[in-house]
Amino acid sequence: MAEVSFTTAPNGMPIYRIALPGTRALTVMTAFDAGARSERPEENGMAHFLEHLVFKGGQKYPDHTAVNETAERIGGVLNAYTSHDLVAFHITARAERAPEAIDLLTDFVGRPAIDADELDKERGVVIQEINRYNDQPSAVAEELIDKAAYGDHPLGRTVLGPEEHLRDTFTRDGIVEFRERRWSGRTGGAFLVGNIDHLPSDADLDEAFGRFPDLAPAEAFEAAPDHRSETLVERRDTNQSHLRLIYRPSIDATDPRQRAALSIYSTLLGGSMGSRLFSEIREQRGLCYSVSAFGFSHSDVAGLQLSSGLDSEKCVEAYTRMREIVSELREDGPTEEEVDRAKAYTAGARVLAFERTGTVASHAAGQAIVRREPVDPDAAIDALDSVTFDEVLEVARGIGTAPAVACVGPHDAEDFDSTA
Repeated sequence: MAEVSFTTAPNGMPIYRIALPGTRALTVMTAFDAGARSERPEENGMAHFLEHLVFKGGQKYPDHTAVNETAERIGGVLNAYTSHDLVAFHITARAERAPEAIDLLTDFVGRPAIDADELDKERGVVIQEINRYNDQPSAVAEELIDKAAYGDHPLGRTVLGPEEHLRDTFTRDGIVEFRERRWSGRTGGAFLVGNIDHLPSDADLDEAFGRFPDLAPAEAFEAAPDHRSETLVERRDTNQSHLRLIYRPSIDATDPRQRAALSIYSTLLGGSMGSRLFSEIREQRGLCYSVSAFGFSHSDVAGLQLSSGLDSEKCVEAYTRMREIVSELREDGPTEEEVDRAKAYTAGARVLAFERTGTVASHAAGQAIVRREPVDPDAAIDALDSVTFDEVLEVARGIGTAPAVACVGPHDAEDFDSTA
């Protein structure tokens, strides 16, 4: 069982300690309420660009060479990610190197140089990343479905942003202003997960994580928009199509039990090899190689996404049947055996995922910063175990009838009947 405690640094940053028995590793993560959703329209892509820039060095470790070589000397693996909700930085190392790992991470993340010359060099790197995504039809489909579901709302914009922002818009002053507006002890958190036997003293932790400023509360993000059922298609003359659908379930995204019920529903729909979508769309009909479903939630809105990569000639048939299966679950409900099996699979997958210290840290960051809920990983497993059949049935009946649709392949929007 995980043991969770926390203190608060003088700058308002909560420092969570999540002890996991039986591991020799420690993940140190800092995360902030400063993802793509917090960007103004002209800043789209800035949260991700800033994520890149801080790796160029801080005060004690002044350049990317010092950062990377120090991580290697302590046997640590550095990484970061930006989502619509968060930006997060983490290092995983053997627990005995905890003081050095914390010192390194909090230096270049908490006191980044943001050198103008490095900024200009990194523009090209991120533009290459954008172009790489544009060359991948599956990645383009992911961007299209967000736009189809949320329009020009921040949730509908890409995390990477448009290329022209990188080339023409982003200045060092603008990036520093964004950071000073969004990266604060009180809008973030520190998460120390795994073997915590070798952590520095509380005073030393306060000093390290005190490298982040204590700022006034950041401006609130724009509330999630009403659901859209737009169909967006990027026509490409390819043999394979990439299909995405997003439904809006009628659940309260702030209710952990309802989110857990959505997770189990999405598993029985398309989250395992025994699910309805996999069994029928792939195994029985042979319409695709991959098909899946997953539930997701931001702080104020939940969604259900269906995805498939398939032979373009079979795309419309698969789309029609996928929607019919959702409708059948809405009208007739799942069986009790399906729910029991999906609950066991979903909770078991969560247990296995939480064997990794980095996964627990990411979960904790989402809980603490996005949802303002307890970070205990065992509570997340217990929530899945306690979901009832009736709660899953209620989710199934509350899935909307008109999904947003996106597809990349040799199709037109008219091929997908939004009233099916």
